[in-house]
Amino acid sequence: MSALSAAYFNNENEARKLLEELRWNGEPVCPHCGGLKHYQTKKAGVYRCGEPECRKDYSVTTASVMERSHIKLHKWLAAFYLMCSSKKGISAHQLHRTLGITYKSAWFMAMRIREAMREGGLLPPLGGSGKIVEADETYFGKPKVARVSPQRKGRPYLKGDKRRNDRPIVSLVERGGKVRSFHVPTATKENVARIVMGNIRHESRLHTDESRLYTGAKAVFAAHERVNHSRGVYAYKDITTNTVEGYFSIFKRGMRGVYQHCSEKHLHRYLAEFDFRFNNRIALGTDDGARAALAMKGIAGKRLTYRQPH
Repeated sequence: MSALSAAYFNNENEARKLLEELRWNGEPVCPHCGGLKHYQTKKAGVYRCGEPECRKDYSVTTASVMERSHIKLHKWLAAFYLMCSSKKGISAHQLHRTLGITYKSAWFMAMRIREAMREGGLLPPLGGSGKIVEADETYFGKPKVARVSPQRKGRPYLKGDKRRNDRPIVSLVERGGKVRSFHVPTATKENVARIVMGNIRHESRLHTDESRLYTGAKAVFAAHERVNHSRGVYAYKDITTNTVEGYFSIFKRGMRGVYQHCSEKHLHRYLAEFDFRFNNRIALGTDDGARAALAMKGIAGKRLTYRQPH
């Protein structure tokens, strides 16, 4: 779906029909038992399962991130579109002003939408024969408790004169393809190696900077090629980490300029949001409307409640 009609953002019935089309292809499926047989109840959009052993009522929002929400569906669709079409995100304050809902509702709505954007299950590795995957790590925000390495005997991590007690993020980007980001407790060689080994095909060419976190990768991948940033080298022939650095730039500009604050327990959901927009960008043939539709398809089978552990 390349375009979303304005009716979906203003009419509750049209919004419900669109969600039913995206989730069920227009034919209701019971989320409780998977049964196809159903009956229409007196309430629009509410169906009763026709299977004798089930007979439960359900709607398109049942067993989804939108379950039991009192916010109108057309406002949900507008929020999906705004979050998917804003390159660096949209704040909960802006959502609450635009949609005419409370700030608390807008914040929790945004968290549910990020949960819908999050990829789940067993994902195929990035790269492949003849393909390049760039790997790099960055740091964002301060944890409540400073992390120190046992090997450093209690001394803080340092890079130059800067303390490295920030929250580490490791990202892998397939050149011309998708990104996959991870928030890790500490950026150790063991943690980074586990991510790199489990998410990149071994036939790929791996591009990194001079960090010792990737030592030994040459024996695993088709090639391990580096650029030495400390010597002012950022590209040599086709060897570079500029793609993943560009992703980090978008992420940090959005987090500092739009969201401004993010607690560590929610960082993985913000990463999922930026990953989703990068993986469904215009360069890969996905426009704003199609991107919003893809996010809406991700609502099924996910719940996020106020008291749910993070």
